[in-house]
Amino acid sequence: MASKLPQLQTKLVQASNLLAKNGNTYYKQMMEKNKGYIQEPPTIENCQILAKQLFCTRLASIPSRYEAFWKELDGLKDVIKTTRDLNVEKAGIVALFGVECFAWFWTGEVVGRGGTITGYYV
Repeated sequence: MASKLPQLQTKLVQASNLLAKNGNTYYKQMMEKNKGYIQEPPTIENCQILAKQLFCTRLASIPSRYEAFWKELDGLKDVIKTTRDLNVEKAGIVALFGVECFAWFWTGEVVGRGGTITGYYV
């Protein structure tokens, strides 16, 4: 592993030099390519208008999300009603999936805290 460190450093220096050399060109190309998505002039007022539009769009999507939630819940109820078909293998898969979801949640919490398990840096 220690022998790979100089190689990694060399690659990082090369990538940094490439970015320093071509980064401005890439930025200009990206801005030109996505010109249709840019609000002119880029002012704070326009950003506030866009934020309000996003908020209102999210509010407008609540009814469809509400319906989708109840459809999913009805599907879950049907699965629970048919627990006679549930065998040990299926129960194990469901339990393993739940543990995996919890592990990813916990990992996100640790990463969000900056890598500490016990709490946030103060």
